[in-house]
Amino acid sequence: MFKRRKIANLSDADLVKLAKQNHKHFGVLYDRYFEQIFKFIYKRLGRDEENSADITQQTFLKAMLNIAKYENRGYHFSSWLYRIAINEVNLFFRSLKNEKVVEIDQHKIVNLFEEANIEVHSNTENQDKLIQLLNELPQDQIDLIELRFFQEMNFKEIAEIYSITEANAKMKVYRILEKLNKNF
Repeated sequence: MFKRRKIANLSDADLVKLAKQNHKHFGVLYDRYFEQIFKFIYKRLGRDEENSADITQQTFLKAMLNIAKYENRGYHFSSWLYRIAINEVNLFFRSLKNEKVVEIDQHKIVNLFEEANIEVHSNTENQDKLIQLLNELPQDQIDLIELRFFQEMNFKEIAEIYSITEANAKMKVYRILEKLNKNF
């Protein structure tokens, strides 16, 4: 029991090293990030619990099977997990040939309006217009908007997920916001 607690207190980098040697140590990383990744996927699937659980398991299975290929490039380990989760969610939607669901929280949408320099009117007509514009965006741009405004990630976290610079992440998000503003 003492050994298990000691292992659970290790850094992600140390746990990854152990997991590369023996997959049984991956369980600590799984326990550490399961809830966070599940919630992320759950929101993306429009609160579909069953499929969210399956995709979360698939995400962690792929991570465990590919842990030997993981390289620490200065980003958080969780960024790698988010990248796998995004890919798994996209695979899921492609398999359904269905549109992706982005849960839009009333309070968070105000931030999106403000950042895009769109006059905030709390009516459903503006929200419907925004949803229509979001639906017209390519999938990669929807992902960026969701991470920034609905998952409330900062630019550094987004940059880590996409393995780009923080400045590049910020530029991409603000270009999308300019596009939304222009079309609003």
